[in-house]
Amino acid sequence: MAFERPVADLNKLIAAWELWEKGEEMPGRILANLKTAGMAEVLAQLKASGWTPTES
Repeated sequence: MAFERPVADLNKLIAAWELWEKGEEMPGRILANLKTAGMAEVLAQLKASGWTPTES
């Protein structure tokens, strides 16, 4: 039985990122949370759309 990845969840991605910035979670846990929340899919879609970062 193949595992179907859920749709990327931007709220979970942002929450994981904020925890990392605050230093409230171990790096391994943050990476796991980013992975299960769909970071790879978000990055692939950004690349496919031709998105490029702008200066802040």
